[in-house]
Amino acid sequence: MILVTGAGGKTGNAVIKALVARGATVRAFVRSPAHEATLNAIGVAEIVIGMMDDADSVARAVRGAEAIYHICPNVSPHEVAFAKTLVAAATQLAVPRLVYHSVLHPQIEAMPHHWAKLRVEEMLFSSTLDVTILQPTAYMQNSLAQWNLMTREGLYRVPYPVEARLSLVDLDDVAAAAALALLDAGHSGATYELVGTASLSQIEIAETFGRALNRTVLAEAESIESWDRRARGAGLDDHAREILIKMFQAYACDGLKGNPNVLGWLLGRPPNSLAAFAARTVASQA
Repeated sequence: MILVTGAGGKTGNAVIKALVARGATVRAFVRSPAHEATLNAIGVAEIVIGMMDDADSVARAVRGAEAIYHICPNVSPHEVAFAKTLVAAATQLAVPRLVYHSVLHPQIEAMPHHWAKLRVEEMLFSSTLDVTILQPTAYMQNSLAQWNLMTREGLYRVPYPVEARLSLVDLDDVAAAAALALLDAGHSGATYELVGTASLSQIEIAETFGRALNRTVLAEAESIESWDRRARGAGLDDHAREILIKMFQAYACDGLKGNPNVLGWLLGRPPNSLAAFAARTVASQA
């Protein structure tokens, strides 16, 4: 039995699919019963409903599991507190193995959600658990927030300079690496950077989608003020907007650059390219 926390989001769904495809039995921990139908459809064996800050709920989720894959909700202000509750339950209930979904370059203090994950990593190193840490870069799937704009207007809009360079990774490759870390021997104590591409400018990303769509797609920088107005209108809370704005500012200064060698070694093949991802996305829309 493998417990996946934060199982209702796109990362949790992808990791569960990869585990089920390899024959694993999966228990999902989610905060809302609204996720139950989707989780059952992708092959989850058990679902526990509860909050990550509720020790009793966490204990119910952890009890009887052989390993845990921990995903904290994105840009949560409670990243460290949630991990502390989970580590305490895993230790008390003798679940030895924990794989933590961290982030590429958690040591970047200018991005508070990265910095919080570094604090969790530090906590895990001090625990008695058998730990593996995965550090994925930004997902290729995040680009699909611009899909309608790309297809309708030929624009790929980002709230930082179009020259900013980011390394990307296909979430499917991240999920495959997670399944390897959980199910295969030899990954105890490891920290793996999960990067699928060399660093790409937003211009190069737009051009890649343009080639897949067989049309011109231009990268366009949006002001942070404009992004903030749209995000506020969409209901994004103050904390999340503040954290994401700091991330955009860090991207503007330094980008987010990594190397795909580690992921290629883990998977035993080259990571999926952005061109392949874009082509796959276009085919899925046909």
